Amino acid sequence: MLPYSGRPSAEAILAALPALAPHARPAVVLAPTPGAPGPQHSSVAGPLLWPADEPWPHCSLPDARSETGLPPTAVIPVIQVFRRDAPGDWWPEDTDVFQLLWCPNVHGNPPAPHAPACPTVEIRWRRTADLPPIPVPAPAPLRHVDDTYGFTPRPCLLTPVPLTDFPDPEVLPDDLAEDVDRLAARTADEDGADLISCVAGCKFGGWPTWQVTGPTEVPCRTCGTPMDLLFTVASDPVTGITIGRWGDLRVFACPKGPGHAYEFDVQ
Repeated sequence: MLPYSGRPSAEAILAALPALAPHARPAVVLAPTPGAPGPQHSSVAGPLLWPADEPWPHCSLPDARSETGLPPTAVIPVIQVFRRDAPGDWWPEDTDVFQLLWCPNVHGNPPAPHAPACPTVEIRWRRTADLPPIPVPAPAPLRHVDDTYGFTPRPCLLTPVPLTDFPDPEVLPDDLAEDVDRLAARTADEDGADLISCVAGCKFGGWPTWQVTGPTEVPCRTCGTPMDLLFTVASDPVTGITIGRWGDLRVFACPKGPGHAYEFDVQ
């Protein structure tokens, strides 16, 4: 069963709570299933379409196995998504492949824009027309934390689940927040989880989860504008990914323009 198959439709939610309409955001949850993805699949830990003449990114930050971070170690593929599977305004113009890679080592206090305990991340936006049909094999990292730590994902295929997301009730006016809480309680899954607000899972768009702190704005380091959630990598037993204490790695982007840096954090 796909995630959120029991969730009320956006139409039903807004019919019950019309005042939520200004807070609605599109999202695409990417549901993982174990498999053997190919280079043309949206996937976790699958082969990446990578330009043959582009150097593979490496990390040279100190880690538990190297106090100097040297020699630099290759980062590993985490996510590849094709635009056809997750269309939305989050795609830069003239791109149709999203790639997220990270260093499989723990860095206690990585430099900005990464937060403490956050994997150091590399993001690439590509055009299929510019990429070779055969993937370039990813170099193996010289070192990485134990596979059970959660930074070494298992290969999975991704199934898109488009939906409309709504914010944490804490950011809403009190009366509306109470109405959302009541609706969430009536429509919760068998474990009692809220299916209305801050949809969980690996996703493009939507609203960010807040498991460690209360909701807050994430300002752009360049211009100070509140940033939007771009992408979430969630802890998941299927992918084998574990972020923090079973949390999420969130990628925020400035709505003012693609030239401003991303912000990465863990909740």
